[in-house]
Amino acid sequence: MSPLSRTSAPPDTRQAPGPDPNRWHALWVTLVAGFMILLDVTIVSVALPSLRRDLGAKPSSVQWVVSGYALTFALALVVAGRLGDAVGRRRIFLVALSAFVLCSAAVGAAPTIGLVVLARLAQGVSAGFLAPQNSALIQQLFTGSERARAFGLFSATVGISSAVGPITGGVILALATGTDGWRWIFYVNVPIGAAALLLGRRLLPKSAPGRRGHLDLAGVGLLGAGVLALMLPLVEADSGGLRRMWWLFPVGALLLYGFARWEGRVSARGLEPLVEPHLIRGVRGYAAGAALATVYFVGFSGIWLVFALYFQDALGYSPLESGLAVTPFAFGSAAAAVVASRLVERLGRLLTVLGLVAVAAGLTATALLLWLVPAGTAIWAVVPALLVSGIGSGFVISPNVTMTLREVPVRMAGVAGGALQTGQRLGGAVGTAVLPGLYYLLRGAHDGASTAVALSVGAGILAILAALVPAVTDWRADRRQGPRALPSPEHPAHLG
Repeated sequence: MSPLSRTSAPPDTRQAPGPDPNRWHALWVTLVAGFMILLDVTIVSVALPSLRRDLGAKPSSVQWVVSGYALTFALALVVAGRLGDAVGRRRIFLVALSAFVLCSAAVGAAPTIGLVVLARLAQGVSAGFLAPQNSALIQQLFTGSERARAFGLFSATVGISSAVGPITGGVILALATGTDGWRWIFYVNVPIGAAALLLGRRLLPKSAPGRRGHLDLAGVGLLGAGVLALMLPLVEADSGGLRRMWWLFPVGALLLYGFARWEGRVSARGLEPLVEPHLIRGVRGYAAGAALATVYFVGFSGIWLVFALYFQDALGYSPLESGLAVTPFAFGSAAAAVVASRLVERLGRLLTVLGLVAVAAGLTATALLLWLVPAGTAIWAVVPALLVSGIGSGFVISPNVTMTLREVPVRMAGVAGGALQTGQRLGGAVGTAVLPGLYYLLRGAHDGASTAVALSVGAGILAILAALVPAVTDWRADRRQGPRALPSPEHPAHLG
């Protein structure tokens, strides 16, 4: 039997039900879960030295604690979004959250580095299945201006979780002193996740609109193989993966091209593809927003590891001090993300354009100050610049998620959110592999950490400036076509 099925269900003519009375409480449950899984992308970085020491692990093995999570996270996203759309977001959310809690406990209890890596791979899969349900549930539970507010909170969670990871990890390690203190980085997920699970069972809606059908297995294989081929050299970068496996990049590009052609063929035959091609071509702003997020996360994700290396290795900071050094960025990002949820209604895509300019300007000033100011005082000199770049980031991530997903049909909300986050994870993988590698290379060549950190941050700024291209293009399109209408129960978003 073909893995694809025809979608011949008659149109639903039932009157749309009223808003779920528990929708705001349910939103907070999904935000807690989303914060937790995204925090685990960056929180681990400050714990790697103690983990390596306690387990006697090789550097290449320890790198997989970070990279393996990112890899399996990215591989699961689109398939998870499609399954959530088909069989129910609540069901996938609760199963994935349960698995994430169990895997977190397994990582913390693992006696060897091999078991730590295996548990982290499984934890990444569960995170990948959980993540798309967050944005999909917002699409399902909210309409109109409430949806914009909910997306603002969700987007703030995405930005803040990435920025505060090093700070949170430093605080936990400062409290959990002694041997095996790194294990609490993972144990802390257990009580938080268990509470979210109990509340989710009570508050999340028990049914989800969407079409059931067999999974496009050929599309799953092509997409998974393409993403794996692109990410594997990056996650192995510290052990020479870029040099040994460079040939996987063109292979991955060919596989993703084949995936796009296959999905177009499936759709043309009237069958149900894994990713509907009209999502890219027909949903206003989706393609531009996905491209913006992918390119932006190259710079956004990689810069934090460069800062951590500079502050800890060059300046001798503790993990907690290293995390606190970037607090101005985290504070600015959190505050701006809350404000952005209101400004995006009035400014639209212009807000992300202004945010990108502010991030680039603030990080440029930061790089110059770290290069020119003596190391002992540079950390204080960069506070205003980091604050400006943090405010800019809050105006980028939050509004971009809102503008990208707001016109996606509810029936496709899961796969749309999964595809968007896949781009973010791919961009993050590139940034976390390339920028720290560039830092090490430049430091060895110039024998100066201040020069290395300035030029490495500068490379991240180039990626952030590149994100201006889709942002400005979409902003100009909005000016020509008029402001985007918010979906409502009477006039739901649809594919063009």
